[in-house]
Amino acid sequence: QLQLVESGGGLVQPGGSLRLSCVASGVSLDYYAIGWFRQAPGKEREGVSCMSSRDGSTYYEDSVKGRFTVARDSARNTVYLQMNNVKPEDTATYYCGALPGVSGVLAVKGMCQTPRNTKFWGQGTQVTVSS
Repeated sequence: QLQLVESGGGLVQPGGSLRLSCVASGVSLDYYAIGWFRQAPGKEREGVSCMSSRDGSTYYEDSVKGRFTVARDSARNTVYLQMNNVKPEDTATYYCGALPGVSGVLAVKGMCQTPRNTKFWGQGTQVTVSS
């Protein structure tokens, strides 16, 4: 059974940077797509960035393009989300999720845009952007 554990959240000032980690155990991520999602109080969970481990296809939600970067370390079975130039509206609980058998740009985009289809979830890590 795939298990996901996020870390790296915290309090950061606007314009600052943060790197989130999602460590997978139990199963290799080689055949999964991994997504970073966030949920602010009173709002629905939304996809921020998704990536296929099978072919490297990636998707970024418009508000984070150019600021966030997703990357995978296969040796560590870990996926990262580098967050630069953060804004107060980035404040949320960030979750990583995994879905097997996803590859290609359209499928990765679909994973991010339809969080309810994601099969495995971590427990989340809080990111607060405030001065």
